[in-house]
Amino acid sequence: MRAGAAFRVRLTAFGDLLALPTLGALRTYRGSEVDLGFRDGVLTLRQGAAAPVAVLVAPGGTGAAAGHPTRSGDPRWLPLRTLPALVPGAAPVLLDDLDPYGTAGSGLERHGLGAVTRLDAGSRAVWAASWAGTEPVLRVGGAHRTAEAALLLRCLVPLAPPPGERTSHCSGTRREAFGAVLSSRPSTPGHLAATLVHELQHAKLSALAALVRLHGEGPEEAYFAPWRTDPRPFDGLLQGAYSHLALAEYWQGHALAARTTAQRDFAWTEHARCAEQVAAVLPVLAASRTLTPQGRVLVDEMRATCDGLAKEPPPPGHATRARAYISTAHTLWRQRWGTDPGGTAARARGEARKRPDA
Repeated sequence: MRAGAAFRVRLTAFGDLLALPTLGALRTYRGSEVDLGFRDGVLTLRQGAAAPVAVLVAPGGTGAAAGHPTRSGDPRWLPLRTLPALVPGAAPVLLDDLDPYGTAGSGLERHGLGAVTRLDAGSRAVWAASWAGTEPVLRVGGAHRTAEAALLLRCLVPLAPPPGERTSHCSGTRREAFGAVLSSRPSTPGHLAATLVHELQHAKLSALAALVRLHGEGPEEAYFAPWRTDPRPFDGLLQGAYSHLALAEYWQGHALAARTTAQRDFAWTEHARCAEQVAAVLPVLAASRTLTPQGRVLVDEMRATCDGLAKEPPPPGHATRARAYISTAHTLWRQRWGTDPGGTAARARGEARKRPDA
């Protein structure tokens, strides 16, 4: 449909909705077969002898009048809503809460994620309010963060809170769904902005890894990652370090631009936590003998960026507390899982002695 190519296809509904990701959903019944035909911007859906459902599809399938990528006068069709473009000239962002299968088979609970959730009017209002204030907050953390989100983000998938944690937040990305970010309901625009900074780094690095081979490490979950309590594979360590490095830079920008003591302290605390977490694992990444030339360039640039951040250190105490937290977390991790192959904590202490704020 995005290409404007005419087609016909038959699909089977597995529940009471036939969900078409990024477009909308058809009300139906379990096991029903639906014939879809598309031509000249019109999607036609037929179920047996029932009257067909005609749906107008916006060019590209990503935006239309009234905030929907699709429109239909038939009540059986449920259109997706969109959030306004982040900046002028950018595409609107889909808010896809209609597809209950979007995270099927993804091991949500294992990764601390809630399930896809349908939004009521109140929840939609919260999302809209947070989205409306996100761009100014992103800009404080660096103009490139706004440009990045405007270019990369195409779809937000609302999640329920993490299982058993009604007040917590969760977010994630899927390698096979570039441009989509899954997130539970953000409490503030700042919360949503930081989530986008974090998750879009995963999207970027996943895209890069699909284009070039970065390393030859296996999938064994054996490494200590300061942002997780469970062992991580080498690739997960690389992904986490890349995203937390962006957060460290983002929060440093907020700290340097803060107008109140409370805002400044919060931003420096977040910066120090992320920066020290990255510093703790960069030596492990750099020590890998399986890094390809492209992977070596990536890790070397990450180290250079981390060193650059150290030129604007947080006030005394922030980094010390962050390092103490990481050391304690690593001790507890070893007690539960054993010694990690990279010797992360020892390497982190060695790197810390070389930095100006140590």
